Amino acid sequence: MTLTAFAEQGLVLAMSAPAESGANPWVQLIPFALVLAIFYFLILLPMQRKQKKIQQFIEALKVGDRVVTTSGIYGQITRISDKSVQLQIADKVRIEISKAAVGGYQGQDPVAPDAAGQS
Repeated sequence: MTLTAFAEQGLVLAMSAPAESGANPWVQLIPFALVLAIFYFLILLPMQRKQKKIQQFIEALKVGDRVVTTSGIYGQITRISDKSVQLQIADKVRIEISKAAVGGYQGQDPVAPDAAGQS
């Protein structure tokens, strides 16, 4: 339909200019900034703290420590290299694992979360 067809039917089309809001555009960013701040303090900051705690634990490992891995293997550290740890899990039985696989000291709460996400 054309504009004259609308006029013949008695319909009036009116367009108005967009309403001018007197609000500062920076005010519209406040809710977005609040969401980012909440996200940071509730999610990112605790994750960073936990990761720092795990990193400090891994760096503090030494020969002779009795540890448990994230997969549940108990053993005593016999050798440490840059990225791996050698565990003695029984007499004359030694395995080499990643440092990241060490979950904590035996008899204490785990430092690293297990596969189920529990800590």
